[in-house]
Amino acid sequence: MTEVALVIDGSEVLVDEGATLLDACRSIAKEQPTLCYLETLAPVNVCRVCVVEVEGSRTLVPSCSRKVEPGMVVQTDSERVRHSRRVVFEMLASSVDLTLVDQPTQGWMGFYGVDPSRFGSQAPSASDRDQRHAGHHHPVEGDAAETVHQPVKVDNTLYVRDYSRCILCYKCVEACGDDAQNTFAIAVAGRGFDARISTEFDVKLPEGACVFCGNCIGVCPTGALMFRSEHELRQAELWDEERQTVTRTVCSFCGVGCNLELHVQDNRIVKVTSPMDHSVTDGHLCIKGRFGYEYVQELGDLASTPIDIVLRRARAD
Repeated sequence: MTEVALVIDGSEVLVDEGATLLDACRSIAKEQPTLCYLETLAPVNVCRVCVVEVEGSRTLVPSCSRKVEPGMVVQTDSERVRHSRRVVFEMLASSVDLTLVDQPTQGWMGFYGVDPSRFGSQAPSASDRDQRHAGHHHPVEGDAAETVHQPVKVDNTLYVRDYSRCILCYKCVEACGDDAQNTFAIAVAGRGFDARISTEFDVKLPEGACVFCGNCIGVCPTGALMFRSEHELRQAELWDEERQTVTRTVCSFCGVGCNLELHVQDNRIVKVTSPMDHSVTDGHLCIKGRFGYEYVQELGDLASTPIDIVLRRARAD
């Protein structure tokens, strides 16, 4: 494999031809913030928090998809890069609920001194955004910033959609499409600020093409898509990741050999994920692997789901 030499923040770096700038940065332990990027999905270049400065380029370039070229001179921490990343984070946080983003993202927001309040306080949406005429805006009152807040969509027993937390990173669309599941049950609808993730004709999930594999949940970076069990525990203020253990095992439903990560709280399985580094799954599962864990607990109470039992016990205590 041919190697390419470039300079990143003053240091010469050698990487394989075809690598991205993000790959090159990571090869020398220079991590960059990402939201829409995932190793197992095709890059879509929409969040723009990974942009870097390339000498000779008129604009900042997304490091997650820009291929390395011989002699490139790259800056990842210039004032131009810092300013761009800070503004992107601030604009997202001014309209979207980012309280459930992962710790690395929260760390980056702190590093760049993100202050979304300078765009004004958040003004909750008065109606369901799905019913709005895309692109037709009504001015908000005072200096408040318009948000994407809307009611949580609870239309099935497996997972919920809280699009108040959605940053339109496209990860769920990619995972539902030809990058993983090939179901194509969801896509982006609308335009501009009214763009949102939607099913065909905005039907409820059980009425659409969704096969409830939950792969969209596995790639969501903000908590917009969440296990119903986690959602209800959070609503009851019982969700506590510090008390949870994660056990890696093999799915018992078939012989494919998918690896599962069982998240257990109070001796109950509260959700199931799959490791991204497993060659069989790449983090993806089917409906049985991700949601079919009821059979291992409370066999004497088949009328109750695990979350019902956890909540009932908590209320009894």
